[in-house]
Amino acid sequence: MKKIVCAMMSAAIFGSCGNPAEKKEAVAQDSDFQWVVDRFADVEVLRYRVNDFESLSPKQKELIYYLSQASIVGRDILFDQNNRWNLAIRRTLESIYENFDGDKNSEEYKQLETYMKRVWFSSGIHHHYSTDKFQPAFSEVFFKEQVMKLDDSKLPLQTKQTKEEFLNLIVPVMFDPTVYAKRVNQAAGDDIVQTSAANFYRDVTQAEVEAFYEKMKNPKDQRPVSHGLNSRVIKRNGKVTEQVWKVDGLYSDALAQVVYWLEKAQTVAETEEQKAVINKLIEFNKTGDLKAFDEYAILWVYDLNSKIDFVNGFTETYGDPLGMKATWEAMVNFKNEEATKRTEIISANAQWFENHSPVDKEFKKETVKGVSAKVITAAMLGGDCYPASPLGINLPNSNWIRAEYGSKSVTIDNISEAYDNAAQGNGFGEEFVWSDTERELLKNYGLYADNMHTDLHECLGHGSGKLLPGVDPDALKAYGSPLEEARADLFALYYIADPKLVELGIMPNEEAYKAEYYKYMMNGLMTQLTRIEPGKNIEQAHMRNRQTITRWVLEKGAPQGIVELKVRDGKTYVVINDYTQLRGLFAELLNEVQRIKSTGDFEAGKKLIEGYGVKVDPKIHEEVLARYKSLNIAPYKGFVNPVYEPITDENGNIVDVKINYNENYMDQMMRYSKEYSLLPTYNN
Repeated sequence: MKKIVCAMMSAAIFGSCGNPAEKKEAVAQDSDFQWVVDRFADVEVLRYRVNDFESLSPKQKELIYYLSQASIVGRDILFDQNNRWNLAIRRTLESIYENFDGDKNSEEYKQLETYMKRVWFSSGIHHHYSTDKFQPAFSEVFFKEQVMKLDDSKLPLQTKQTKEEFLNLIVPVMFDPTVYAKRVNQAAGDDIVQTSAANFYRDVTQAEVEAFYEKMKNPKDQRPVSHGLNSRVIKRNGKVTEQVWKVDGLYSDALAQVVYWLEKAQTVAETEEQKAVINKLIEFNKTGDLKAFDEYAILWVYDLNSKIDFVNGFTETYGDPLGMKATWEAMVNFKNEEATKRTEIISANAQWFENHSPVDKEFKKETVKGVSAKVITAAMLGGDCYPASPLGINLPNSNWIRAEYGSKSVTIDNISEAYDNAAQGNGFGEEFVWSDTERELLKNYGLYADNMHTDLHECLGHGSGKLLPGVDPDALKAYGSPLEEARADLFALYYIADPKLVELGIMPNEEAYKAEYYKYMMNGLMTQLTRIEPGKNIEQAHMRNRQTITRWVLEKGAPQGIVELKVRDGKTYVVINDYTQLRGLFAELLNEVQRIKSTGDFEAGKKLIEGYGVKVDPKIHEEVLARYKSLNIAPYKGFVNPVYEPITDENGNIVDVKINYNENYMDQMMRYSKEYSLLPTYNN
């Protein structure tokens, strides 16, 4: 999955586009639905609406129910993957919250509650996006007092461990900013394994890990498995080895429940193809065999006739500093038939786009295989898709599977809808957009163009191009993720301006693309910096990608007057003077990024990302933070899930499933912690 986690999607900033009468009608229809659920720290929690759920058949609803349960039972896995102390901290905070007998109006208690909400939201003590450790705003003294008040049975103590011993371990992890400072450290020159707080490695160095996996690789293997995808690397008695995540292995208790619910889902699968997908995923969870994972991925790509679809398991590698190990995530969804017509047109023309790409011929695919795309309605989010959700998905990630069998891409319609409805009238456009001309573009075409960019990024961008024979898929190492996102973004930026989209009837006119160009440049150069703390570098792969593209384009384009930063009344704005030439710069950079990817040119990739994507302009950053603060907009959004309630007959068989949206953020998180706390606190 290649997630589109845009810092400022136009759907979330500017509100709906299109016919004003249709917009008023839509707002009226939504007036009774409460989109915003909670607000704390830098986060706003929303609801998403599962449109057309009631139109599904009882069996389809039952399938969604089983898959949704499989999406939640793995929750503890992500907490433990993100840091070895996360489960202990979360369970301690929840115990204090449940048993607190002091003044709940005190500032210390309120700050503890906020900190707990942040731990839930980020699946641990590190920010879900920046990966920096966030500090408690309550005191160590207050925390220790609350722990000491609790009965031992209400704390996650290890065998024969006293409260004092427990506090000696846990307090520095929470309060000392130098301990586990960053979940994913990408700083050039550091040992990024030893300086990252993620729980993928124990007592090993970066060099030892890289050497460990290098021995496994066969340069002649044209269909390599994703080595290291589902394991922790440890060193015991001087020997480096793996602990595999599987039933009867690491994370067994949670994965056994995933298997239980997948077996339930198998009984009501829509098609034989879908049943085969579920069976193979069950086999992978039981065995941990990475060949079984590849077989599952191929079956999943070929399952095109099921309305219900899902992702469940160890998928994305953004959480690993080396880009190898996958965090656990899940999403259940079903096809939006009407909206999918747009993506079907794109995927049907995939070969045309590949043939006309502005990259060197030797890096293009001669034959594009198996590109399928659809627009979906999310029905349940889990793991690394929850509470913060992607807006687009493209799977599988294996290069050889994509080349031989293709990929599936989705755009998540109802998540965009929730962003859009929550963003009405927030003042962002008035503050950061240069003039009424650009504001009108964004008003008329912003949401549509943004969705089109997502479609092109996911449907075609990630599936385009090829590795040259003998190139190691991991050759770009830590720079692989931002370069891959840059490649897909540039592909989408180049083609969104192509007259072919108007000819195909999926862009309204030849002006609409300008809304995406303006939003993208503004976001990459300025507004995404609202997500970075003063003095910090950019670490997150998508943010590095966007700044790399926009700063490179600005450097090349400003001397020619193509694009520039202008100051008016003491405020900086992005100004695009020539959209056509801007497209030419996107094409030039796409060609270079594809060359880097195809040839595995590590040094060139490193130079590009380190030179443009990492360092932040401190003056621009300070200005953006001040202007953004005045708007009182939360820079991050996340979601609560709906609640599915099975209706059974006298024999206990499910005959229907009802959906409700009444659960708030606090209640949902506490319920999940009670019902789905399946792993031991310490997974050694």
